[in-house]
Amino acid sequence: MKNLLAGAVTALGLMTAPAWAADEVKLQLKWVTQAQFAGYYVALDKGFYEEENLDVTILPGGPDIAPTQVIAGGGADVTVEWMPAALAAREKGLALVNIAQPFKSSGMMLTCWKDAGIATPDDLKNRTLGVWFFGNEFPFMSWMSSMGISTDGKSENGVEVLKQGFNVDPLLQRQADCISTMTYNEYWQVIDAGVSPDDLVTFKYEDQGVATLEDGLYVLEERLEDPAFVEKMQRFVRASMKGWKYAEENPDEAAMIVLDNDQTGAQTEKHQKRMMGEVAKLTAGSNGALDIADYERTVATLLAGGSDPVITATPEGAWTSVITDAALN
Repeated sequence: MKNLLAGAVTALGLMTAPAWAADEVKLQLKWVTQAQFAGYYVALDKGFYEEENLDVTILPGGPDIAPTQVIAGGGADVTVEWMPAALAAREKGLALVNIAQPFKSSGMMLTCWKDAGIATPDDLKNRTLGVWFFGNEFPFMSWMSSMGISTDGKSENGVEVLKQGFNVDPLLQRQADCISTMTYNEYWQVIDAGVSPDDLVTFKYEDQGVATLEDGLYVLEERLEDPAFVEKMQRFVRASMKGWKYAEENPDEAAMIVLDNDQTGAQTEKHQKRMMGEVAKLTAGSNGALDIADYERTVATLLAGGSDPVITATPEGAWTSVITDAALN
């Protein structure tokens, strides 16, 4: 009887004891909910974060949201950001640190009208070029500087920079000879508008040797002094990369998971499936660890800015392998 009573008390205790609360993580995306961030949504949907005892909240970005400002203000624990913007912010005093790099390749390119007489990068001189700002202009400015092309206005050796919104209207309306596009997004918006690929010329930053790293994971340097936060980020990166590799292998399913998480209803199945197929090409070859050669190429590109470089000195402490060493091995 005593044993039975003891067993009942123990069972009751187990039933009433509070469960261990999952560790909260807030992830700030660089842009709106779309397949560009599929790995994180897949990790959430498939329970990969839950397996790591994490309660992850994914915060979509948008035209009025600057990821660096969000994380600086304590609104997120980790953010998805392009390395040029992160390094520029670091030089200005916001100590961001790259803890993982899911994207191996750059998807950035310039898309131009062929009938404007543009066939090579040298033909970009004396043209109007659409460029994204808010930190996205840094790779373009470095590219122009490397070719000795001024961005102060149209001339025999200069271009007019049109501050491009987050659409393709400047190209379609012939306000610009070229616009900034991503291989997985805006380029296909041009095609969907009825333009034939044969009418376009594209210059991929990867092919021009000025590609910089995109969509890395960044945290504030001061938070890496907390062992508990470091351990939490190790679990977060491990689960996130599991999500990314699942998305690569199951692109259509990943696209549908993204659609399920789109609260705006603005995304379409066709566009997200196509985007996921293109994004998978950019994450392929990365296990999440930062490739030092890719980092050094990015830094060299950003330093090669003539009289107005994106960064003025080689960064110190801008990345760490502590997270991925533990998460991936």
